[in-house]
Amino acid sequence: MKRLKTYLFALLPLAFITFSCDEEDILVQEQLDNNPLPGAETGDGGVLDLSNYISLGNSITAGFMDNALYTNGQNHSFPNLLATQFAIQGVGGGSFNQPDINSANGFSGVSGTNILGRYELSLAQQRPVPTVGEAIGDFSGNKSELNNFGVPGMKITDATNPGFANPYYLRFASNPGTSTVLGDALSTTPTFFSYWLGNNDILGYAVAGGVDESSITSQPNFQSALEQSLGALVQSGAEGVVMTLPPFVLLPYFRAVPYNAIPMDDQAVVDQLNDGFDGLNRALDGLVQLSALVPTLNVTQAEADARKVEYALGANPILMEDDALVDYDRPGGEFDMLLAFNQINAAERQALAPYGQSRPATAQDLPVLTSATVLGTPVGGSATALVGITVPAYDNLILSVSEFETVVGMTATYNATIAGVVAGINAQANGSITLVDVQPAFADLFGLTPAEATALFDPSNGTNPALAAFAAAAQERADGTDADPNPGLGINIEGHNLQPDFRPNGIFSTDGIHPNPRGHAIIANLIIEALNNQKGADIPMVNVTALRGILARDF
Repeated sequence: MKRLKTYLFALLPLAFITFSCDEEDILVQEQLDNNPLPGAETGDGGVLDLSNYISLGNSITAGFMDNALYTNGQNHSFPNLLATQFAIQGVGGGSFNQPDINSANGFSGVSGTNILGRYELSLAQQRPVPTVGEAIGDFSGNKSELNNFGVPGMKITDATNPGFANPYYLRFASNPGTSTVLGDALSTTPTFFSYWLGNNDILGYAVAGGVDESSITSQPNFQSALEQSLGALVQSGAEGVVMTLPPFVLLPYFRAVPYNAIPMDDQAVVDQLNDGFDGLNRALDGLVQLSALVPTLNVTQAEADARKVEYALGANPILMEDDALVDYDRPGGEFDMLLAFNQINAAERQALAPYGQSRPATAQDLPVLTSATVLGTPVGGSATALVGITVPAYDNLILSVSEFETVVGMTATYNATIAGVVAGINAQANGSITLVDVQPAFADLFGLTPAEATALFDPSNGTNPALAAFAAAAQERADGTDADPNPGLGINIEGHNLQPDFRPNGIFSTDGIHPNPRGHAIIANLIIEALNNQKGADIPMVNVTALRGILARDF
């Protein structure tokens, strides 16, 4: 009996546990019945055949970000994110292979004997700083199985050029020196493509501060290359998406450094600088007076005032070189005429030499991001010859207002060409191409007013009055006189406000040009949205905020 009682007492805990588990299972089942767990994500490709998707483009397509091509950036390229969504059950996508760089930090340049890698945002220094980089080797995978044909630096005309010696292409080219990017892409027999070329055809000019107009692709050459590439892709039987070009002048690369980036907090220094520029300012007034006597001179007071330099406490405009100005320092020019009419002596004439095409910057001028490390630095070891303060900032450091208008005008011209070519092909190929206009998203992201959007998207070769409205608004924001300096700035995604810069909640990478992973996800979703609306597809969107923003460090 004792043994039986021991046995029965031993069963009591077991019975309690069994009863508790059964009861819990019932409760869990009730919860599942009332709130079923989501099943595997599914979608629908509609009329699209996404089984062999290829991407053709430049650095953004390749996943270049933080001023380098590196593995994590490639993994977050918008084509790779798209392919992931295409591979969801029911959508019909296949595998997507990229020319893996196999580098954690990539390559962004060389400093002495050091190889520099991708940039990270230093929270302590409040600026991007490079990591330790790595030399880039050849692609070791199967070149015939590639899907991403994005090449950093590629122009629209390069896609069909067998002599395109870009090192990023040569590392995965099927036959370097003979093959072309377009030919390699077509050899995969694509069923669907994304095409985003044309950015570098004007962006290269802008990023370099507008110093070389020969780097801009002419509209006829742009159109010819576009027709050749898109025509060949469609004739292969593939359908695809083509992207318009964004308003480049809004990129953080052109907005991070203000036009009035010269701080003054010492009145003695201000007085010393103004004394030094007194000779220039008097010479400019002298040209106005001389213009009334000499028919060949035509210097107005407004022009002279725009070139005068005067410092004050607080934020001061950068002293800049502007090659759109008449060069007063040219032989026989305005400064020489002052000397000829005994308005100045030889020493004063020599002192004017650096300022033949200089003026203080205005809010319409856009210092490039790289100017931040050059402004205020001494020239030739001189403590008084400082870039942007006493020596005009070099032309490559600032996109001037005239160069700004060139960028805006050519971007609009290219976009009109893209729309026209796509419409022409679609008329012959039963709507094979879906045009994805990225500009409304940029207008939303940067909080543009209708007038500003019109100025940037349809500038009528720089003569549209709305361009002045854009400049006026920029001036008000820079001066702090705008009642609402950031109207609607940023874009709301999944309950988060993401900013148009490379702060921790921004969508751009630390180079100020290329998107970070969240920015790439937004681009992918623009494409998905267009396909869902126009092709009867039901492709799930990318979860933007699940992806990282910028890479940052504390030191």
